Amino acid sequence: MEAWLAVNLAPVMFSALVLFLLSGYPVAFALAAVGLVFGLIGIELGLLTPALLQALPDRVFGIMRNEILLAVPFFTFMGLVLERSGMAEDLLDTVGQIFGGVRGGLAYAVIFVGALLAATTGVVAASVIAMGLISLPIMLRYGYHRPLAAGVIAASGTLAQIIPPSLVLIIMADVLGRSVGDMYKGALIPGLLLTGLYTLYIFGNTLVRPAALPPLPPAARTLHGRALALRVIVALIPPLALIFLVLGTIFIGWATPTEGGAMGAVGALLLARAKGRLNRDVLVQSMASTAKITSFVVFILIGSSVFSLTFRAVNGDLWVEHLLTGLPGGVMGFLIFVNILVFLLAFFLDFFEIAFIILPLLAPVAEKLGIDLVWFGVLIGVNLQTSFMHPPFGFALFYLRSVAPPAVRTSEIYWGAVPFLGIQILMVALIVIFPELVSWGLDAPADAGNPTQITIPDQDGGSSLLDSPDFEGVFPVGQP
Repeated sequence: MEAWLAVNLAPVMFSALVLFLLSGYPVAFALAAVGLVFGLIGIELGLLTPALLQALPDRVFGIMRNEILLAVPFFTFMGLVLERSGMAEDLLDTVGQIFGGVRGGLAYAVIFVGALLAATTGVVAASVIAMGLISLPIMLRYGYHRPLAAGVIAASGTLAQIIPPSLVLIIMADVLGRSVGDMYKGALIPGLLLTGLYTLYIFGNTLVRPAALPPLPPAARTLHGRALALRVIVALIPPLALIFLVLGTIFIGWATPTEGGAMGAVGALLLARAKGRLNRDVLVQSMASTAKITSFVVFILIGSSVFSLTFRAVNGDLWVEHLLTGLPGGVMGFLIFVNILVFLLAFFLDFFEIAFIILPLLAPVAEKLGIDLVWFGVLIGVNLQTSFMHPPFGFALFYLRSVAPPAVRTSEIYWGAVPFLGIQILMVALIVIFPELVSWGLDAPADAGNPTQITIPDQDGGSSLLDSPDFEGVFPVGQP
């Protein structure tokens, strides 16, 4: 038994982690407990030395010294202050007045504001709750189809997952050892394209079933002419200026993501002050929620460090690499398997857990296959976005259920999410097919002069060779 355990300690350790997670035990403590227990087992079996566990304090202090992670509380605080200061309400009211006369105008307004909130807050919960409280009752009042209204609100809120300054992109950049700025650049076009696909879906619905998305009646459009223009200036210019301050300075290299987050936090306080809504309650609630979210992230990161230390020591990374590199289909087979795996895991785990547990196991294999890790991170980030929309456990659906009127049934929220879930899956496929959607703004890799060759079997059992510079730095040269 001891001999068998010594040979198979890595898969047994991974299986034990899965059992812990399925039991409902807190993720951070499950990771740390499995790491410590199997570290002691490895020492007892003579596979490891006690000196291994002496590396844990250095790992914990390394996490505390990581300046990249400072962006997490900065962006979280910025988003919470803006949400609690009423910016989301002002945006929705103003944009709703602009599009109100158009069939489906309120749905367009929700998508537009969802993208703006994503670019200023980066917090899914804040976006979904704000739009659910403000827009859903109005949409229902004027006869919108309930599942469609619920689905567009939940989906638009999840744009904060992929549009910078997304918190998950910060975490993934740290896990992958890549620049947060590069992750932001890579995710920008997919995030905007996903917004466009949502809009296109709403437009299609206005053609197929116009009664489901009626325009606002004239009596509900209270702002016109100069009054509407002044409202647009007051409601839209400040958040757009904040977006440039935060993201623009990061993209052009004037500030690091941490510095950009700090400027964003200060900018949010100034905007709240300018609106006359900066008070003790807003500050206390924002700081308390920021502390909770940041502590949650840091504790999971510490737990995952303990787990990965032992898992790598027992050659768990080699075991995972052997499993994944042996998949049929080469790089494309690996990508298909990984995306299906992440999609299925998202039914049970949230995006932080997948980013901390699964991504460190996949990244070394992806890098060995020649896949650019920024591109890979954005691909997984878009896939992880589905974790918010999965019936019945999607967090965006839970957030919306908590604020939706009782007249809206839970089943209607679930069915409304399904089409948008399909759009998110389509976005994953588009990134795989057109990798330049991510790589357009990134620095070319050192070996980008060699075109990538992808071998695809033909119907006669032979193979045809595709040479395309669009795949440079994404897939490896000559990979079958």
